[in-house]
Amino acid sequence: MFVVLVAEQAAQAASGSGGLMGAFKEKPTFLVANLIVSAVVIAMVIERIAFQLSKYSVNSKEFFAQIKKLVTAGNIDRAIKLCDAGDYPTLQLVKAGLTHANKGPDEIDAAMSEKMSELRPAVEKRVGSLWSLANIATLIGLLGTVTGLITTFNAVSDPRLSAAQRQAQLSLGISEAMYNTAFGLGIAVTCMIAHLFLHQRAKNIQHDLDATQERVFNLLTIQTRPGNY
Repeated sequence: MFVVLVAEQAAQAASGSGGLMGAFKEKPTFLVANLIVSAVVIAMVIERIAFQLSKYSVNSKEFFAQIKKLVTAGNIDRAIKLCDAGDYPTLQLVKAGLTHANKGPDEIDAAMSEKMSELRPAVEKRVGSLWSLANIATLIGLLGTVTGLITTFNAVSDPRLSAAQRQAQLSLGISEAMYNTAFGLGIAVTCMIAHLFLHQRAKNIQHDLDATQERVFNLLTIQTRPGNY
């Protein structure tokens, strides 16, 4: 959203109508600060999307079906080698259970729970920071708005300014206030949308990991008992 705002105002500036680029030239402090926040937000969102799409691209149900065939056939070693096919969290979780397949249910559950405790934080990593960045962007925009209003009030109360100068200062102050508000809110809304998307994906990933853990545990502790083949 804030990228669209910048693009629109850049087009206005190029056509000679001033706009956001003009506000950047006159009093850029808070606009630049929010520009830095926007860069951080973009980098964070891209990194999280890339992480979720790359690390959790394995279809857990299909992979478990392959593991189940090997385990029920008694090929635990081949199942473990299959888990070494890639550096994916789902495969690591399954491997944690398989490497303890010859032990009791408590040991299997402990091993998989320990692996889950290692994998879970990475799923939600930095996603919660988007709410903080949304608040920071809003407050920075508010500061810019306040400074713009101060400029406006000073222009109104300064008797030394001519009518033309007063009008120019009023225009500058109002422009500074409004663009800071719009820029800050634009970043905040973008952060919230990104947070909703990434948080929902993270929840789905965690549910998938929980389901995989339960399926593997049941496979190793119930279906592989004598008489269950």
